[in-house]
Amino acid sequence: MSKSAHITPVPVASADEGGQPGTSLRALPAWAAPAALGAVLVLAAVLYGWALGSLGWANSYYSAAVKSMGTNWTNFLFGSFDPAGVITVDKPPAALWPQVISSKVFGLHGWALILPQVLEGVAGVLVLHRTVRRWAGEGAALLAALVLTLTPITVAINRDNNPDTLLVLLLVSAAYALTRALQAEGWAATRWLCASGFLTGCGFLTKMLAAWMVVPAFAVAWLVGGSGAWTPRVRRLLGAGAILAASSLWWVAMVALWPGDHPYIGGSKDGSAWDLVIGYNGLGRVFGSSDGTSQTMGGMAGGFGGRSGLGRLFNAQVGGQISWLLPVCALALAVAVACAVLRRRGRLTGAAVLPASGWLLWGTWLVVCAAVYSSQKGIFHPYYTTQLAPAVAALCGGLTAALVRVHRAGPRWAPLVGVAAVVVSVGWAVALVRREPDWNGWLVWPVLLAGCAAVVLLLLSRRRGRLLTAAASAAVVSVLAAPGAWAVSVPGSANMGGTNPTAGPLTSGFGGGGGLPRQGASGGDLPSGLPSGAASALPDLPGGGEPSSGGLPTAGASGFPGAAGGSGSDGTAVPASPGTGSGTRPGGGFGGDAELTADQREILQYAVERAPDARIKLAIEGGAIAASPFILGTDETVVGMGGFTNSDNAPSVAQLKKWTKNGELRYVLGSGTSGGGLPGLSNGATEQRSQWIADNCAKVPASAYGGTSGASSRQTAGGATGFGGEQVLYDCAAK
Repeated sequence: MSKSAHITPVPVASADEGGQPGTSLRALPAWAAPAALGAVLVLAAVLYGWALGSLGWANSYYSAAVKSMGTNWTNFLFGSFDPAGVITVDKPPAALWPQVISSKVFGLHGWALILPQVLEGVAGVLVLHRTVRRWAGEGAALLAALVLTLTPITVAINRDNNPDTLLVLLLVSAAYALTRALQAEGWAATRWLCASGFLTGCGFLTKMLAAWMVVPAFAVAWLVGGSGAWTPRVRRLLGAGAILAASSLWWVAMVALWPGDHPYIGGSKDGSAWDLVIGYNGLGRVFGSSDGTSQTMGGMAGGFGGRSGLGRLFNAQVGGQISWLLPVCALALAVAVACAVLRRRGRLTGAAVLPASGWLLWGTWLVVCAAVYSSQKGIFHPYYTTQLAPAVAALCGGLTAALVRVHRAGPRWAPLVGVAAVVVSVGWAVALVRREPDWNGWLVWPVLLAGCAAVVLLLLSRRRGRLLTAAASAAVVSVLAAPGAWAVSVPGSANMGGTNPTAGPLTSGFGGGGGLPRQGASGGDLPSGLPSGAASALPDLPGGGEPSSGGLPTAGASGFPGAAGGSGSDGTAVPASPGTGSGTRPGGGFGGDAELTADQREILQYAVERAPDARIKLAIEGGAIAASPFILGTDETVVGMGGFTNSDNAPSVAQLKKWTKNGELRYVLGSGTSGGGLPGLSNGATEQRSQWIADNCAKVPASAYGGTSGASSRQTAGGATGFGGEQVLYDCAAK
């Protein structure tokens, strides 16, 4: 095994060690590095935590689940969406556990649910710094921490209550443990390697197979850089794999072996956790589905992030969220290969080359995750790409450290590579900014100016080594100026749909920059696989929203997840209507305040007064989007039928029959038409449930509960009752 493959701790104060005359960097005071790290962490805390109270419930789907999980231990353990324990959220519960604890400490407030996310985000920055520091030194670690802090999509997701924030923290922590294993010998290496497997398994309990995408990177890095002979190295890896499997699958086994009743696992076809692993949250995400089930969101899955393919990470929806430094990462990997070749030929010393295992760790992490997200044909949101951010940050830090080491070793080509990095990153930043020239288009000029200054200083530093520090600083500013502006814009932006948080300009009706593209935007006008007839299906969107000429919801469609504006028939942007932006969506969507309307309160009060002994006061058709405001806005036992998309078989028709026969349920807020749910997702269970309600329950006129309009009014319940068209209150004891 090559010594360069094995990671050894990099001395922090070794700036002048091994340097050539006139090329070394000045050593920094002992307090400078901790102070710089502290400043980065404060910046992260401000970006992630600014004005938490203004975010409302963020993703009210998960917020409602947090409230329900806090009612009893079974709901907590399974991640129940409703207080009755009928159905779970469509993810494992680990990401919600800290939010439940926070709500118990501070009370059930929107900011109390986001606070753990902020702390996890800042912790992720700190752990990444400590990890990269052990591989590439203090300077690389500080730059990596800063890049992660200023990644736009990372700022956006850390201000939301989706699971990805905890996932990133756990995976970066697993990378830290692996790095420690690469530096250790014997039993210490085994312990750290097993810790890495355990933490990755905890990531599985956060977002299932998404966590396992980094496993190839960890395995390759260990096999190349681990200590000892091949046989014990492989044996240790297999042991860590067993720990990974146990820590990942214990919850799946618990669900299967649970002795009593438990909530139906949301998103699955048969109520099992294993089906959720390999289906909705597994192969369904990667390959999609042709049967119109929940794996493909009715054929609209790719719409949130554009068509699948090599260009997805650079398209109009995703490019501004994560792609700013991807060209630099490609250059970093090329430099790593070049340095390895030069070292083998004796043209570079070992001290001038970073350990290969670190490049393999972060490079494989980036390549595998980017390949999966680019080719993913199932449900895809731009915020998934926050999982790329640690690898992007580490590779940028590694490139800087590698170039400085090479420059100190004597060769004069390192500044030229730095020039190339600045040119490609600044050029791509200008291209991204010019896509939306009306939104901070002025950024083009300071970015170009900083880039030119960095290029000049880098060229001069080839002969004047003392300019290297200034040149590197100018390069960092030029590269991070534009993504930093996008990141800083997030805390004050209305561009934060609960289910699809994004940074940057608000460009469409599905959560701003991460939404569906406007007519003529790069990445395609319509989502891949949009079913024929979608245009006729979408006019029934709640809130009175109408589709654009492309069959996509416009600004009025406040009930659609992430709806906050849209596109007109000419392809121009339509501003969000009042009440449709994040934090201002009373009763609508999966974001904002999720407040009950006056009519919804009348409906619930009517049901409670006339069925005081019923265990379930109201069952709501239309999926979680319909039920979330009722769960958050009242302490009554309310259930949402059908799960996230209204397509799950929970409750089944048999359960409805049992509940109504035993007096456990009397009133149902259902759809006036057969089916319901997200367009294209109606299935047998949904149809049967709707038909049973229509056949066995009597419609309650709006005048009975004091509604302001007829029983079919979309405004009465449409603000939060999903995609089934008109909504009707049914009395299942009166027919």
